Amino acid sequence: MTLAEAAASDQLLIVDRLKRSSSVDEFVLERHDGRRLPDWAPGAHIDVVLPSGKIRQYSLCGDRWNAHQYRIAVQHEPKGAGGSQELHDQLAIGDAVGFGGPRNNFRFAPAQHYRFIAGGIGITAVMPMINQADLLDLDWQLLYLGRTPERMAYQELQDLYPQRVTVHTSVPDGRISVRDWLGEVPEDTMIYACGPEALLEALPQECQGLPSTHLRTERFTNTQNDATVSSKPYEIQLQRSGRVVQAPGTSPVIDVLANAGIDVITSCSKGVCGTCEIDVLDGDIDHRDAILDDAERAENTCMFPCVSRCLSERLVLDL
Repeated sequence: MTLAEAAASDQLLIVDRLKRSSSVDEFVLERHDGRRLPDWAPGAHIDVVLPSGKIRQYSLCGDRWNAHQYRIAVQHEPKGAGGSQELHDQLAIGDAVGFGGPRNNFRFAPAQHYRFIAGGIGITAVMPMINQADLLDLDWQLLYLGRTPERMAYQELQDLYPQRVTVHTSVPDGRISVRDWLGEVPEDTMIYACGPEALLEALPQECQGLPSTHLRTERFTNTQNDATVSSKPYEIQLQRSGRVVQAPGTSPVIDVLANAGIDVITSCSKGVCGTCEIDVLDGDIDHRDAILDDAERAENTCMFPCVSRCLSERLVLDL
């Protein structure tokens, strides 16, 4: 079963559209009958099912306490895969989209101090965290990075919090040192970052000396998907049905299940959205997602079958 099929009966109307920068529009979404929407927490996203059937994930960036409204901000990417083009160029106020979720792979952990790093449209993922930290009167700072000012949404944050927000553009100012911006951070500090892959790949080096568990990132892409670990055949046991399926070892688990007629809801098929998460009862997982951290992978209690496989001879799933 696809997410598009699952979301076909659950639609959101576009009730408003706001220009946030030269390339970013904010879409305000509500149910047509005014019913409450599922609760969400900072870091959450929804799957948006477009009329064309395309499915895209967007961070929720509005007021989490508004039970009747979601807000997403979408950057227009003319050379992208078409999702942003459809939203920007073909949809208007009054049009409907399907949705799935919310889901949260970027959970906001308790701390006394926070440092937020946002690159481009990554600002949408950290805005609710900023609101939460400010509501609780906690120490926080934001570094907001972009190429040019005109493409950067929500720059008014710098006017609202001039002592807490640093906005930096690489044109014309060049590259900034995240390490220098961080300075000496208090021991109880969580660092949250969302943005382009180049930014996130550089952060472990920039944050040397800090516990790895204190750095959390949200990715748009998955660099682990094509990793070559093992291609040995194995078998998949479905605990609830007792069925056993043979897997060749050269395909993601989701493909093996689909070929056997077993439905699992999927969305991104890239290991970044979390839609297809399955509980694992036994087996050594070949994790290829961009969601779990090292500690979560070592537990081997769940997997994202759209990209992941198995390293042991048998994988037992809670299906």
